[in-house]
Amino acid sequence: MSQSTTEALTNVLSDSEASYLDDFLNRSADTMRDFADSSTCKNCLAEIAQTISASLHRGGKLLVAGNGGSAADAQHIAGEFTARLMYDRRPLAAIALTTDSSAMTAISNDYGYDHVFSRQVAALGRPGDVFIGITTSGRSPNIVRALAEARAHGLTTVVFMGDNGVVVDDCDIAFRAPSDWTPLIQQIHITASHVVCALVERELCPQSGHTASI
Repeated sequence: MSQSTTEALTNVLSDSEASYLDDFLNRSADTMRDFADSSTCKNCLAEIAQTISASLHRGGKLLVAGNGGSAADAQHIAGEFTARLMYDRRPLAAIALTTDSSAMTAISNDYGYDHVFSRQVAALGRPGDVFIGITTSGRSPNIVRALAEARAHGLTTVVFMGDNGVVVDDCDIAFRAPSDWTPLIQQIHITASHVVCALVERELCPQSGHTASI
């Protein structure tokens, strides 16, 4: 950014706005640093990646779901698997359960929104698949129900949540973002998802001499 542009932005921002912006970005940087320094977080992501890799290697697939911003994250994650992340490689099987508007509206209308993901898990999930439920609070009823349905159908269950999220009984692996503030939890979730996808593609589609630029 040029000096003139920086000066123009400084003139536009009020003292209150500048203070808020500084606080937000500093909290964001601190949270990312906590994430980077957490061996618990990194070990958890490695476990998730190994679980997904094993499932895909056996012909399984990844199912992902969330609400609101987490729905966008679910689609983002599935897209990285089916397309590519770090380099060209074969597509990896992943489905976001947030994209079929006909299924979502039919299920919500006929059974209630709490069933919007669990019905899809029952229809599409197979033993050995992996289901990731994304809920910043750890308490979203439709995610909790989907986790239970996934467990009942023999899927490995993973939940992405915040530091104060409630661990549900039907979760095999729980990743906790080191924050209790939704915007920063979501920021960590998508970074964590990139790490998981990168590890999976390195495991299943290795490139000779490739160094991941994470």
